[in-house]
Amino acid sequence: MTPLTAAAIYIGVNILLLWILSFRVVGRRRAAKVSLGTGGDADLEIRARAHGNASEYIPATMLGLFVMTQMAAPLWAIHAIGGVFTAGRLLHAFGLSNAILPARAGGMVLTWFGMLAAAGGLIWLALR
Repeated sequence: MTPLTAAAIYIGVNILLLWILSFRVVGRRRAAKVSLGTGGDADLEIRARAHGNASEYIPATMLGLFVMTQMAAPLWAIHAIGGVFTAGRLLHAFGLSNAILPARAGGMVLTWFGMLAAAGGLIWLALR
């Protein structure tokens, strides 16, 4: 496995997570008959925030992971960053969607660790 193929796995999983969260928003919009905003529907608000939060964090970190592969990052680094970040995103989505605060908080901590590691890795690779 190359660093690029490893990154492709994490990027693919995160895209699937975005798709699932989006599908949940659309399903609730249809059920609640709300086309814009949340219409005061608490479940739609939660689903929209879970999708919105993932949409805010996933693109930059996955781009960073890809760029790291192009800068000859070692395979272990791609797996470490991709794995921690993806675990964080899955845990956060689960926690937020099911009102489980420890899962949500733990997911954010893992997300931040993954983001910081990607940022640090990019800077280190650029300056070495």
